[in-house]
Formats: sequence, C-alpha cells, structure tokens
Amino acid sequence: MNRPLRTLGVLPNAWAVNEAIADITRPPLPPLLINLTTETKTLRIDVAKAAILIIDMQNDFCHPDGWLAHIGVDVTPARKPIDPINTLLPQLRAAKVPVIWVNWGNRPDLLNISAGLRHVYNPTGVGVGLGDPLPNRGAKVLTLGSWAAAIIDELEQNPDDIFVDKYRMSAFWDTPLDSILRNLGKTTLFFGGVNIDQCVMATLQDANFLGYDCILVKDCAATTSPEYCLQATLYNVNQCFGFVTNSESILEAIKLGDQQHN
Repeated sequence: MNRPLRTLGVLPNAWAVNEAIADITRPPLPPLLINLTTETKTLRIDVAKAAILIIDMQNDFCHPDGWLAHIGVDVTPARKPIDPINTLLPQLRAAKVPVIWVNWGNRPDLLNISAGLRHVYNPTGVGVGLGDPLPNRGAKVLTLGSWAAAIIDELEQNPDDIFVDKYRMSAFWDTPLDSILRNLGKTTLFFGGVNIDQCVMATLQDANFLGYDCILVKDCAATTSPEYCLQATLYNVNQCFGFVTNSESILEAIKLGDQQHN
C-alpha cells in the first residue's frame, strides 16, 4: 500500500517523505519565460526563478521626520520610487515573484555594530546616530521595531511578503538573505530602494559575487547623493555587475509572457 508523501521544506528546495521514502528530487517550479529589455541586452528570464529586493525604503531614509531629514538631507529624491514600486509589486506578486523587503533594523544594544560603522552615522560622537532617539519623535534611529526603521506608510506591503533585517550596507552580511533565496530557488534578483549608490549597490554587488543574476530597476531606486553617484552606479552595474532596466519594461514583459502562456 502506497502511503502519501508529505512535503518538508520550502518549494522548490523541498523533500517529499513518509515512513519509508524520502524523495529528494526537488521538482522545479513551472517556468514562466519572458523576454526583458534592458539597457544593454534583451534577457530571457524564467520568472519562477526571480525575486525582487526592495531595500531601505524606511522612515529614517524617506520620511521628512526621519534621520536623514534631521541631519539636513533633502529626502525628496528618496521618495521618487514610491509610485513605481507600488505599480510594479502587485504585478510581480500576481506572477508569484517573492517580494523581499530588506530593511536596516539594528539590535537595540548595537552589539554587532562596529565603531567604524557607528562613525558613519555619528562622526562627532555627539550627534544623533544609530540607536539614538530622534528629537522630534523619540524613535530610535534604524532600530528594529522603532518608527524610524519602519517601511514608509505609502508603500503597500502584503502578508505573504518576506522581511529581512540587515545591519550593514550590504544585505548579505550577518543576515539569512542568502539562505532564504537559495531555499526559494531564486537565481535572478531585481533590485529597488535607496540609496542606489550605497545600500542597493552594496547588496547588488554581493549578490553578483555570490552568483546571482542581478537586474537593477532604476525607476524603483533612487539616491540623495549627488547626480554623479547615480550615473556611476548605473555605469558600473551595466559594466560589471548585471543589467539595468525599468518597471515599465518588466510589466510589459510579464504581460507578453502571460499572453504567450495562455
């Protein structure tokens, strides 16, 4: 008598088991192939192997009452990706592309944060730096669970989205992000968020070094840095680390892919 097999693990990195059998073949997810236009090439992509990372779209970086605004930075550029992200994500979710929110959320005791990293955010030692309360709200800067570290209200989140806390500019250091992506069988990564030349770029570079295929969605990313930082980032992604596209190209490619599969 054949006994039913039960799934252990996350598809597609899952086994099927019962008392006598362990099926470790890991069948792939059904493919959804699309042709995506980028600035350098047309890519043939399996959407079933893709995920999108939205990085640091948090109050401290994007809200007029957040940390960047407190130290005198104009956060208007950091808010430009809001509408493109809100337009793109529902269509990606419908195509079963995981949405991964990667946000800076430190331990309150800062035990895993070096002095050098704290210096970036508080170079004099007397200002408002990591873990310090914002004068206007009392929320602790980039601290897990605080208003300061929360995703801005304007961005729509879904209960099925994935949330990863990070503690460096790169989201792959000291986090479970790589393990999550490998369990989900994702090899193609879309990138959005802020700042494009700092945390987005550092994460994208590390993803490239780890063997992921990297696609920067430039209208879903932005920076409060000078324009030359943005241009250098786009150049380097195209030249060394992956590809650059925009949300409209992704939406059009998915639409055409759906038509071909139906």
